[in-house]
Formats: sequence, structure tokens, C-alpha cells
Amino acid sequence: MKKFYKRLALLIVFVLAISSAVIYFTVDINTIKNLTIFKPESLALAIFFVGVGLFLDGTRLMRLVHISHENIKLSEAVQVVFGNYFLALLTPGMTGGAVAQLMFLKHAGVPVGKATVVVLVRTIVSILFLMLCCPFIFMHDEHILPGLSNAHLLVITLTIVLVIVLVIVGIKKNFFNHLAVYIARKLPSKYRRAFIKVFRDTHQATKLLASSPLQMMIAFAESGLSLMCIYAVVPCLFFGLGVTDTDWYQVMGRMIFLNMLLYFMPTPGGSGIAEGGFVWLFSDTVPAGTVGIVAVSWRLIAEYLPFLIGFYYTVKVFGTDFLSRREMKEAKMANAIEIEKKK
Repeated sequence: MKKFYKRLALLIVFVLAISSAVIYFTVDINTIKNLTIFKPESLALAIFFVGVGLFLDGTRLMRLVHISHENIKLSEAVQVVFGNYFLALLTPGMTGGAVAQLMFLKHAGVPVGKATVVVLVRTIVSILFLMLCCPFIFMHDEHILPGLSNAHLLVITLTIVLVIVLVIVGIKKNFFNHLAVYIARKLPSKYRRAFIKVFRDTHQATKLLASSPLQMMIAFAESGLSLMCIYAVVPCLFFGLGVTDTDWYQVMGRMIFLNMLLYFMPTPGGSGIAEGGFVWLFSDTVPAGTVGIVAVSWRLIAEYLPFLIGFYYTVKVFGTDFLSRREMKEAKMANAIEIEKKK
């Protein structure tokens, strides 16, 4: 329990420090004047869009679970979605989000093997949607990332998408089975088990993708709509500040690009990097002195509010010692592996 509260306290301090720094370094003499024109109803609209996005995320999860020949209720899917936000922000690189999803799916009665595959497919579908959007962003928005031209970014993105598609097709056709066995034999024993597990889960995820193409297409559409609704928080906040004459294609494109990068950032939930990236991308879009406040408001509505709801569900379902129980299980598993090696 102490470990849980210590980790939670560290996260709160970290988030407050980042938010305070972002606001402090972006406030100027025009801030108060520009904030006086803010329309409070835009906050309600932003929360509404987040709610719709999270609802679609829940229905997508229910669809993926159904494809795996299991079923969960909407209330259970909601717990998975919010639990993902909670543990993703509580762990470096959002690694805890997958663990939270597995915990809640297992609690909902989904076997661990199928739950692992569903979580993997859910992540692949989201990243693939963002990747497929990137070419349209790069063709419209020049110099989105300093140091790299949009042509280079376009080539990198298309290459990654092509590799993902080829890997999925290759695994589906069992092209990589012998290669996986060969690689596993060459790996040190401590990495072999993890590699085989990742390959097996990916193989099962690919089979799941191919087993019901129509349902997967619907899940892909739900994924896209869910993400777009959540990113729509930013236009809502801009409208609240009276920003109406900007390029909304560019605004949503930059939100897609920023959130895609956050999937690969090492900080908890991308904290710090998200706010800094937002300030970099939108400093010329909003009225002077407000970009930091908008960045923090975006994170508060789109990330920290779901985090608090996820905190409630996680503690309600698993108690405050769930981290300790998980770490004890991992320690026992590691100890069992070591004993097996010695034998």
C-alpha cells in the first residue's frame, strides 16, 4: 500500500511541476486579457467529446472481445478503458496500461491468453489508424517536426506501415515460424521465453484480425472516431478563446501527430513531452500567453480526468495493494524460473 501511495504522490508532484512550468514559461502580459474572453461552455463541449470518445473506445473493446468468442458488458469495458488511463500514467512509457487492461479483462472473465491478444490488437489498431493518417498530415502541413522534412517523414511513415502490413501477412501465412524458432534458439535463455511469448501473442492477434474482417473494419472505424473525438478537445478549447479563423485540418493533424509520438515516449503517459510538444506546435495558433494554459487544460480533460476515474475503478475492484500483489507474482515467477534453470 505504501508503494502505491508513494508512486501516486510522485506522479501528482511530477504532473503539477510540469503543468506549473509550462504555464509559467508561456504566460505574458496579454494572458489575463485573453482569458477574460474565454467561453465556459467550451469546457462542457470538450468533456462531451471526451465522453463520446471513451464510449466508442469501450464499444470497440466489446467488439474485439466478441471476435475472440468471449463477451463483456459495457460497464466492464468502461472499467478496462479507464483502468488503462490510470496505470498508463502511473508507469513509465505507459507500459502499465496494457497490464491494467489485462487485469480488468481477466476480472471480467476473459481468459488471460485471449485478453492478451485483445489488448495487442487494440493497440495495433490505434497505432495503425494514426500511421495511416500521417501521410495526409505531411502533405498538408509543412515543417511539422524540426530537423526533418515532411518528405522524409512521409517515407518513414509509409515504410513503417508497409512493414506492419508485411509482418501481419507473413505471420498469417506462417512465414516467420521457422525464423522465430531460429532466433529463439540463438537468444540467451533469460530472453527466450519473452521472445516466444511476444511472437505467439502476435500470431494469435493476427489470426484474430483475419477471423472476422467486417467486424475488424467496424472496430477500426470505431477506433478512428474515438481518437478524433478525444483530440477534438483542443478545437473546443480554441473556440472558447475565440479562435475561429484557423486551419482546423492542420490543428487535428498536429494532434494526431503529437499523440502518435506519445505512444513511444518514456515518461508516464508522455507527461512533460505532451505539454512541451503542444506548446511547440500551437504557440502561433492561440492568443498570446494562453498556449501553456490550453496545453494543461487539454491534458487535464483528456488524460487526468479519465486517470482519476480509472483510479476509482482500480481501487474499487482490486484494492490499494494491487501493485504489491502484481509485483509479488512477478517475483515468484522469476524465482521459479531461476530454480528451474538450476535444475
